[in-house]
Amino acid sequence: MPQTLAARNAANRVTLAAHNGVRAITWSILAHDPQTGAFAVAVTTCNLAVGAAVPHLRAGVGAVATQSITNRYLGPAILDAMARGVAPDLAIAGALAMDEGRALRQVHAIDRQGRTAAWTGERCVEWCGHITQAGWSVAGNMLSGEAVVADTAAAFAKGQALTLPERMVAALDAGEAAGGDRRGRQSAALRLITTEDFSDIDLRVDDHQAPLTELARLLQLWRTHRAPRMHEQPSRANPPGLHDLDVVEARFRAMGLPVRPR
Repeated sequence: MPQTLAARNAANRVTLAAHNGVRAITWSILAHDPQTGAFAVAVTTCNLAVGAAVPHLRAGVGAVATQSITNRYLGPAILDAMARGVAPDLAIAGALAMDEGRALRQVHAIDRQGRTAAWTGERCVEWCGHITQAGWSVAGNMLSGEAVVADTAAAFAKGQALTLPERMVAALDAGEAAGGDRRGRQSAALRLITTEDFSDIDLRVDDHQAPLTELARLLQLWRTHRAPRMHEQPSRANPPGLHDLDVVEARFRAMGLPVRPR
């Protein structure tokens, strides 16, 4: 079950109006696939453009989600430490040691060994908490209740028949069905990285009445339009990628869009 923080004094609770920083009062899931080396983060919230604040990923290193009253500098700091072989719990502790606002932060991380760790500061907004397991982690704050994190985790654990991106979106759907963000819903994001310096999948729903439904739709579009040609993009293994203009032009001509005259 999620860690339940000690009862808080009302004077210590954070109100949204009291802070001017990035607010990612939300819940997220992060995971590692040892077969492909993929790291992924999926997140949703009742705030604008959550994908710009929460997910941090680095190929061969790990993934981090920075949320609550977000300090985005924690993401790169934790990834830098994990790149040196520091375990996620120590990487998080080291980054937070330099953050005077640590009581307001919620952050969780996973490394290339599948080790996970999380921090939920004592001044995060209720309900808040996290679950960490080998290979994946779920954390959230300002949720309708503990069931949001618990049901997200349970759905992910049971979703092994799904591919990793669909499994993560389905897990968030389960958390939404359990009540989700107690303010409502607005944005969602999904990022996944494997071998390159950039994400294989980087989908963002910045403002939508049903962000998870829209995220699932975008994921299906990615599978149709982008996934089949990922191998043609410039990469570490194939630096130029597809650069035969005859091949490119043939595709455009097939759509009635010639790119150069005969």
